[in-house]
Amino acid sequence: MKRIVSLQDISCLGKCSLTVALPVLSAMGVECAIVPTAVLSTHTMFQGFTCRDLTEEIGPIAAHWQKEHIAFDAIYTGYLASAEQAADICAFFDAFKTKDNLIVVDPVMADNGKLYPAFGPEFPAEMAKVCAKADLIVPNLTEASLLTGLPYRTEQDEPYIKEMLLALSELGPRYAALTGVSFEKGRLGVMYYDKETGAFGSYFNEHLPASFHGTGDVFASTCVGGLMNGLSVGDALALAADYTVECIRLTLEDPDANWYGVNFEKAIPYLVGRLAK
Repeated sequence: MKRIVSLQDISCLGKCSLTVALPVLSAMGVECAIVPTAVLSTHTMFQGFTCRDLTEEIGPIAAHWQKEHIAFDAIYTGYLASAEQAADICAFFDAFKTKDNLIVVDPVMADNGKLYPAFGPEFPAEMAKVCAKADLIVPNLTEASLLTGLPYRTEQDEPYIKEMLLALSELGPRYAALTGVSFEKGRLGVMYYDKETGAFGSYFNEHLPASFHGTGDVFASTCVGGLMNGLSVGDALALAADYTVECIRLTLEDPDANWYGVNFEKAIPYLVGRLAK
């Protein structure tokens, strides 16, 4: 069984971050160790949430695991608690990176053209340092704009997305994948670039008329799980897109669905079935 470690927050309620990553990866047959970067009472779309920064725990956890000679097939990061935490994450990468494992970074920090309220203007530069050590990064368009300095545009075309992907690859990762890409009405997906081969790829699915917090975590976790199941980067990204759409579809069909996240649990049989094919 493949073993990965995910470094991101625990939002105690809200269907995101580790409460998504753990069940999704487990369903995909992947062991998932965790390093919580923070504990939040809810995700940040709630008002008045509490947050406990756990930066001081990252180093001791890493040191203990090194003493136990623990190794991982992949390291996967999501939401970081602060700009200062980026240095600890980079040190963790240095401690556990090998020639055979993968580092996947979801640079969770922004959407819809602006940073999340918890982050200051210095945060993107620190996140860029984390991305520099990755093999694959999966930002959305807002995050890509902040990482590269290129303008954020709501209207997209292929030359713009390719320019963004090339700029992201200059940060350091071999693979850069942009989520939330759309070149035609009713279709939404992902486009990616392989710096080693110079090849671009893309995958699109139905654009459902809804937006839910946590779908980026669903996407990134599924992508990591796909890679650990032997899928290529392109196939893992496509599976992640399809599963995310299925999660949204089932949520929209459920009159009792909660506003704060998708019904990813109900879509797990679909995901397992896809892997079995």
